[in-house]
Amino acid sequence: MRLVIARCSVDYAGRLSAHLPLATRLLMLKADGSLLVHSDGGSYKPLNWMSPPCSVEIGEPDEEQASAGITQVWTVTQKKTQDKLIVSLYEVLADESHDLGTDPGLVKDGVEAHLQQLLAEQIELLGDGHTLVRREYMTAIGPVDILARDDAGASVAVEMKRNANIDAVEQLTRYLELMNRDPHLRPVQGVLAAQTVAPQARTLAEDRGIRVLVLDYDAMRGIEGGHTRLF
Repeated sequence: MRLVIARCSVDYAGRLSAHLPLATRLLMLKADGSLLVHSDGGSYKPLNWMSPPCSVEIGEPDEEQASAGITQVWTVTQKKTQDKLIVSLYEVLADESHDLGTDPGLVKDGVEAHLQQLLAEQIELLGDGHTLVRREYMTAIGPVDILARDDAGASVAVEMKRNANIDAVEQLTRYLELMNRDPHLRPVQGVLAAQTVAPQARTLAEDRGIRVLVLDYDAMRGIEGGHTRLF
């Protein structure tokens, strides 16, 4: 992984256009070719990014760019969509590379992992006609617990928690923002599935159009007296 702190501007060109004016930012270039642009705020959420599969070209500025103070131009191209993320570097303040090796992935606790397995096996709890695509659907920023399709064939991303709070809603929102940029997946609906959901998390989820599924672990295991509710 290459970490660069630089004064830079960023332009996204493709299905949508976006511009980040000149400022000091962290550029995170991963081994899979993905690039994330971070500011010193916003927690884990990048200001902009390009997810794999993509190619990275680091080039010299042309005469006009050089006269404006640009020293390097990074062009990150999404191979499927040909969208481009263009980073114009004016000054590099730090530049480090680290080999992180193979990551073992997120290890969930026993109940949460079992909930995911049970919901995958009982995918109809999401609604009539839903089908499972796969568990642990990998994105550039982490795995979505379950990817499914509804009765109309639309994508459904499910985030599983034992106890869901606002952080869980923010995490699912981040996945949805990324997945809805993929033409093969969008539109993607979000479902927050948990044994308990904090009131603030429910309010935020509903405001963002995310469904909330309250899971009864005992009912899913076949123990009498349980029930599951979808809001």
